[in-house]
Amino acid sequence: MATYNLALILENPLNDAEFLLVKQTPPPKYGIEEYDSFVDSDLWDLPSKKLDRAKGELEPGSIVIEGIERINLGKFDFDSAIKKVLEQVGFKANDGGEWRFLKHVEEAEFGPGLPVNTVDRVGTLVVLGLINDSVQSSEKVNTALHYQEYPPGVILVPMKSRTSKPFHTTNLVIFAPENVKNESEDYNFVARGDALIVDPGCQANFHEEACQFVTWLLALMHFDWSSIWLDQLLKIVAALSKKLVVFVTHHHADHVDGLSVIQKCNPNATLLAHENTMCRISKDDWSLGHISVSGGEDICIGGQRLNVIFAPGHTDGHLALLHVDTHSLIVGDHCVGQGSALLDIASGGNMTGRSGAGTEFTETLRVSQRPSTCLAEKGNFGLLMFYKLVDYFQSTYRFIELAPHVLIPMHGRINLWPKNMLCGYLKNRRSRELSILAAIENGAKTLIDIVANVYSGVDRSLWVHAASNVRLHVDHLAQQNKLPKDFSVDTFNCSLVAFAEKVAKIEPK
Repeated sequence: MATYNLALILENPLNDAEFLLVKQTPPPKYGIEEYDSFVDSDLWDLPSKKLDRAKGELEPGSIVIEGIERINLGKFDFDSAIKKVLEQVGFKANDGGEWRFLKHVEEAEFGPGLPVNTVDRVGTLVVLGLINDSVQSSEKVNTALHYQEYPPGVILVPMKSRTSKPFHTTNLVIFAPENVKNESEDYNFVARGDALIVDPGCQANFHEEACQFVTWLLALMHFDWSSIWLDQLLKIVAALSKKLVVFVTHHHADHVDGLSVIQKCNPNATLLAHENTMCRISKDDWSLGHISVSGGEDICIGGQRLNVIFAPGHTDGHLALLHVDTHSLIVGDHCVGQGSALLDIASGGNMTGRSGAGTEFTETLRVSQRPSTCLAEKGNFGLLMFYKLVDYFQSTYRFIELAPHVLIPMHGRINLWPKNMLCGYLKNRRSRELSILAAIENGAKTLIDIVANVYSGVDRSLWVHAASNVRLHVDHLAQQNKLPKDFSVDTFNCSLVAFAEKVAKIEPK
């Protein structure tokens, strides 16, 4: 079942307009000066404690909670949780007290894992306070799905999509300011609108391995599973202003599958994307005009400014978007809520897209193994991969320099410690490269040898994605002349198709 947190809203007795916040503990440091020198700003939140299930029958406690019967959480030990939260902030909790239930905030299904729900309490020393209160307050988001609004004005709706494990959804990001302000005319805006949608990845032909049986069962009942998500996207778009701007971070199917829905529902919508992204989006998804952006442009949505940032690495046309008012950064697939994102080797090859992973990977390998004369027409493929990894590092450092308050990935939860997360990505990439180099120095010669050594603890159905990372790092090592002299890049390249054929036979779990 979901995890529940209890948050208390404690009033300042001298000023009823204030309530108590607690400084949050930052993530552990990495113990490496380069990374630990980047420090996030302080984070403050309501005092809270995880709700534990009661052991045995609950005895009537000294704490009375008015309205608790409105939610079905009677098996949780509220008395202990309230006392522990009060002790955290220096209050004595011996005498219990009277409390009033304020609200129950259900987290949207960002995944992976179960949601974390928050239960708010107001007490005798307490006034009404807010925790993500605007989540369900926006009338412009017409959907039955759970969603989140944080920072204020930035709405995230996880939509089922054709993404890769461990995720099952792509975050649809929506800006729909209700109080329009006059933005300075000093900016030369590339586009203006009253509402903005980022990465509509929900699509009508949604399928999910884990739900194959359910889908089959629903089909027997003549029920269209995918129509649930399609219908919700239609409702969201229809409720937004006709002066709608659509922003796409990159071309992968789990970020653009809903474009066709928007095009039909609002043909006046303005699409913004990098040219390297637009050339890979099907005419079936978007056949209308678009505005090409490459970084540095400003967008005006309801008087609020958003700045386009070129952030190559995940793909060669990858973009990010900075919401200036809240200093929150939408990072596309540069970062994800858990784990790390794949760097698409071919940029145009969608490894989680319309074809099977094995097929797409094999096609990518064929490109890389063509004769050198053909490679010259395409450019040096190895050098391109080297620059892709360099691009990724440079984009990561640029994000750190921006010092955003919040990172908003398109898969998973937001991150409130941006610099720490980004440094973790740098550390992970470099650590992975050292592991790959160690495997090679210990005798690994082929792609399957290296992947099996470095990713031995990873589900084999994900090895095709791991292989993409290995190829990038091998080329990166080669360009830096760090590979052992007895390691043959030609032998390694010749092993790619054999690897693809082998992993294509692995049954997904």
